[in-house]
Amino acid sequence: MTITTTPPPRATTGSDFAALSRRINGEGLMRRRPAYYSARLSVVALMFIGGWTAFFVIGSSWWQMVTAVFLAVTFAQLGLVAHDLAHRQVFRTKRPSEIAGRLAGNLGIGMSYGWWMDKHTRHHNNPNHDDLDPDVTPEVLIWATESALGRRGLKGFITRHQAALFFPLLTLLAIDLKVSSVKALRNGTVKQRRLEAALLILHAVGYLSALLIVLSPVQAIAFLLVHQALFGVYLGMTFAPNHKGMPHPTGDEDFLRKQVVTSRNVRGGWLTDAALGGLNYQIEHHLFPAMPTPNLRKAQPIVRAYCAEVGVPYEETSLLTSYRQALRFLHEVGVPARAEHAARRASRTR
Repeated sequence: MTITTTPPPRATTGSDFAALSRRINGEGLMRRRPAYYSARLSVVALMFIGGWTAFFVIGSSWWQMVTAVFLAVTFAQLGLVAHDLAHRQVFRTKRPSEIAGRLAGNLGIGMSYGWWMDKHTRHHNNPNHDDLDPDVTPEVLIWATESALGRRGLKGFITRHQAALFFPLLTLLAIDLKVSSVKALRNGTVKQRRLEAALLILHAVGYLSALLIVLSPVQAIAFLLVHQALFGVYLGMTFAPNHKGMPHPTGDEDFLRKQVVTSRNVRGGWLTDAALGGLNYQIEHHLFPAMPTPNLRKAQPIVRAYCAEVGVPYEETSLLTSYRQALRFLHEVGVPARAEHAARRASRTR
């Protein structure tokens, strides 16, 4: 079930967000949570160390597929930690955030922290904007109807069937992160390029060496495929419920409306919070990106009530419903492409 507050609309202004900020600050919800992050980072570090320790202890065995699944979850959790570091939720200052972020991103999971941070910042500035949000830029998947037209070959096939192919394509997300990282390093858009490149090389050499030394060639290939595929699926599933299928703004909206209307919250308890890394409070996160993850749940009733007060729709749904909405949107976007393809086929048979 989807819960959307739809109060009488009225134009919001910058002063509306300022008033909301005063309420949030009045509750102390922007304060750092060092104890929480000490515990969370320790747990993720233990998962990472424990997973690789188990890998070397088990040795050449098909039981390593279980290790691959565990490390896929661990890598995704490490990615979520890197997300919080990028938003300076953990440390107040830039330098320790960048150091820890590069260790988690580049060295830990093989993704350029600098590239991802630049991309994610642009997304936060203009969520779901067809021209300014890199997360909806026409690439493999299409999120705007007009972009679906004129695509042929493999791209056209994917566009016509993108709803059905969404989850299978997520198995390639981890590879895409690595390829995009290398491209960003080559074109010079990443700061500290040499450092980031060195950390990525260390990750790749260490990762591949471990697989080739411990496992048989066939087991190494199987481990690589299972680990990277499930890592991509899990990571993609943490981000997919947040904006996919939500309205695409024109860019004329004020900050409050732009961030709230394009975002969707996901209901759930502590398990949902842990699995999605707090991204299930996407509305609160987009309004206050530097707010520590454990404070988002406390901020939610304040933000939801304020949105009702000023007439801004606030959407909250279950996890399964969020996926259904995203897949339905992908299917609808592909309608013109399917019609175009059918027309081309009909013209060839005349």
